[in-house]
Amino acid sequence: MSELLKTEICGIKMQTPILSASGTFGFGEEFANFVDLAQMGGVVTKCLTLKPRNGNKGVRIAETPSGMLNSIGLENPGVEKFLSEILPRIKNFGMNVIVNISGSSVEDYGELAKLLDVDGVAAIELNISCPNVKDGGIIFGTNPNAAASVTASAKKNTDKPVIVKLSPNVTDVAEIALAVEGAGADCVSLINTLIGMEINIETWKPTLGNITGGLSGGSVKPVAVRMVYQVAQAVKIPVIGMGGIRSCADAVEFFLAGASAVAIGTANFADPNVIMKIIADLEKYLQRRRLKNISELVGKIITQ
Repeated sequence: MSELLKTEICGIKMQTPILSASGTFGFGEEFANFVDLAQMGGVVTKCLTLKPRNGNKGVRIAETPSGMLNSIGLENPGVEKFLSEILPRIKNFGMNVIVNISGSSVEDYGELAKLLDVDGVAAIELNISCPNVKDGGIIFGTNPNAAASVTASAKKNTDKPVIVKLSPNVTDVAEIALAVEGAGADCVSLINTLIGMEINIETWKPTLGNITGGLSGGSVKPVAVRMVYQVAQAVKIPVIGMGGIRSCADAVEFFLAGASAVAIGTANFADPNVIMKIIADLEKYLQRRRLKNISELVGKIITQ
């Protein structure tokens, strides 16, 4: 890989600024036959919790116009199995392993961050689109104080870079971004899924067993680009953009809006080799524009 795409975020050296988005790429090893994992900026693992979770019952995925709904329910093997069995395997692929974590209390995030402060983990991404069971079910990511508390708890318990994944289901995403930056976040990533639902007109019942789910895919891209632009204008820490990226052109929009790296999610289901295609096309784009490095693209949107 040429120097064109090399970048560094939060001290993490990346061959390219293209990552996988959590929940769409397993733990990376599942895509080893399709993607050169070492050439990616990093693999963001599926979400881990303290204890194993079976996830939601009933239908958990539904295709929508230009996207999909999911209500997996954070199904995962738990952090202990990840550390004892999965991490030793995926270390061998030479990729940056960024572990996405979720908890039901501030303390959960601190404990998970402490357990994952080990060799082989490049960074930790906090999924804050989850309810705080100790505080009446408030969603961590929709309240600046709650988001800041989770961030501070994780930062206190790890020396790894802490990335906070922001929810789009808020009135002012920049306010949340500033709150987590103030609490010590090293980076923010956005957007997580939008809340949506689908109803079967023959049964009159919701398609998903959980009634509502997270909307992702091409349909959310304009919302994601707008939010990345707003957050990049507000914070000084790096921004990782995601939401509906399916091509090099989509990725370039996010870089121009202010993202220092991007993550590919739902598109992996349609084409497991899409990340490598985007990497190749992005390199050609930079050559065509006579740019020497991807950093020359970041935040270069012309608004006047």
